[in-house]
Amino acid sequence: MTTTDPAAQQIPEDAMRRLAEMRPGQATSLFTSDLSVNEFLLVREAGFRPLGLVLGSSIYHVGFQMGRWSKNQEMDRLSAAMYHARELAMTRMETEADLLGADGIVAVRLEIEFKEFGSDLAEFIAVGTAVKADEPGEWRNNTGKPFTSDLSGQDFWTLVQAGYAPLGMVMGTCVYHIAHQRFRQAMSNIGQNVEIPQYTEALYDARELAMSRMQAEAEQLHAEGIVGVQLLSLPHRWGGHTTEFFAIGTAVKPLRPDHRITKPQLVLPLTD
Repeated sequence: MTTTDPAAQQIPEDAMRRLAEMRPGQATSLFTSDLSVNEFLLVREAGFRPLGLVLGSSIYHVGFQMGRWSKNQEMDRLSAAMYHARELAMTRMETEADLLGADGIVAVRLEIEFKEFGSDLAEFIAVGTAVKADEPGEWRNNTGKPFTSDLSGQDFWTLVQAGYAPLGMVMGTCVYHIAHQRFRQAMSNIGQNVEIPQYTEALYDARELAMSRMQAEAEQLHAEGIVGVQLLSLPHRWGGHTTEFFAIGTAVKPLRPDHRITKPQLVLPLTD
């Protein structure tokens, strides 16, 4: 299990002071949030109150790996770098939420920004709004951490109303080198409607690796399923034949073993 000790996670002193002032019960405590007004109201309606904006950051040197010109292959060194950097940012965000006594983090965003002061340096940022349930309950996941979710405030409200709880954001990544076509093969395809099998195989295999790794994370959380899955293709700065395939979603579980989803009711508008 990854530690959430602030010192071990290198949480800055300024952040520690900010979080101490935001803890519930402080005379000057107030919350900060990047939720929209509608999202804020729906999160409150779902029975959670915002505690504060939490974030984690990691500036990471992404190494170099050479792919073979004519071979489809995963760039495992780059895959490991992209995964580890995101994990550092996520864990630091979770540590900040833990310091606030939060039950979870909603509307999480994961962003990557390559820096101009180093062509191989990228900042990985995780940011979201820490929340605490109005009523006591088992909202933390089986690792003892606050839940994380990239669902919008509206989707979070719908999920809770339907009797489900988020467990955590789960992700899988695969940086993949797509083989180049040989000259004769490329020339023979000019003017033809024809599948390029090596490209199809490469993209299929890369997406499958990312999906399977995301599913493995959900299984570790004992989730029933994953909602809001996004499957992204991120070229970054590696050129046209090396791409990161990134799968991300929110693992969920029912709040009760005997849970049944209420049937939706028909609502007729009174306006045209």
